[in-house]
Amino acid sequence: MKAFFTGLMRLRRGPWELLATVLIAAGVVMLMQPFAMVLFTYSFLVTLIGTVMFIIVSHFPE
Repeated sequence: MKAFFTGLMRLRRGPWELLATVLIAAGVVMLMQPFAMVLFTYSFLVTLIGTVMFIIVSHFPE
């Protein structure tokens, strides 16, 4: 876990891509759940932020 946070602080690609992927997955789950309208409302925004973040982070150094 310490290596993950160190990678985030040093702007390394691996941890940031993992975080962006988790955001994309969370947005998709929020989109498909039938229980809370608030989650559905913010699902597109969360997915969009994760996608843009993944595009930017893909240019970070290994």
